[in-house]
This record gives sequence, structure tokens and C-alpha cells, in this order.
Amino acid sequence: MNRKKQLIQALREAAFEIKSRNNYHWGNMGRCNCGFLAQKLTPFTPAEIHSMAMKGHGDWNEQLNDYCPDSQYPMDRLIFDLLQFGLSLKELSELEKLSNPEVLKETQKVKPFLQFNDPDDASLYMNTWAFLLEKKKTKKFPTWF
Repeated sequence: MNRKKQLIQALREAAFEIKSRNNYHWGNMGRCNCGFLAQKLTPFTPAEIHSMAMKGHGDWNEQLNDYCPDSQYPMDRLIFDLLQFGLSLKELSELEKLSNPEVLKETQKVKPFLQFNDPDDASLYMNTWAFLLEKKKTKKFPTWF
């Protein structure tokens, strides 16, 4: 399975788990929006992800801003692993705050405003993002191309 397909599947699985379980906690680095996706794309548990993050400072956004691919900090290694799936630092930051304009344009058809720390909204955002990625992936070239 290619990396983009794995990302789409991971987004859908994370969305399902966020919506169906009671262990979503936006203040915990392993159980928040990015934390759930990281669980699906890496072998790390929520506790391990949170522990890595606590060795640095700040929330996901701050740690993404401070990301250094050459450092040996555990969180930087985790972020590096996530980037290998075609994610960008900006997309991860947008996931944490549910703020990507393209995804929000699509979610507004269902719900006008999303709260970044609401599990139902995080699930909707991830499923919508997966839908948009799938749509881009399967887009056909025009017949004249």
C-alpha cells in the first residue's frame, strides 16, 4: 500500500476511533487530533506519544514550529515519521486546530463551524480530509491530455 493510501486509511481510522471512544482528550498530546493520527501512522501508543511530547515544550503547534529534522529529540523523530506519509508541517498544524480552508469549505456543507477540541468535529474534519485526498488521488486526466 502506498503512503498516500495509508494516510487516507489512517485518517478514516482515527476519525472512527475519536468518534466511537471516550478517550479523546485535546489537552493530551497522544489523544488529541494529531495524536490520534500519529497512533495510526506510527507504532506508538498514546502514552508514548505524550511522553515524547513532554520532553519538548508546548503543544503540537509549538513543537511543529520548532521542528528540526536533524535533532534527536523524540518528538522531532515522531514528526519526521509523520512527514514520510506526505504530510506537511502546515497540514499537521491545521489538523490540530481544524483550520485547513479547503477542508473547512467542505465541512461547512454539514456543519458551519468546527471547534478544534470537539471529538465529533475532529472526526468530521478527518473524514472530510480523507475524502478530499481520495478525490484528488482518483482524479482522472482529461481525455485530451
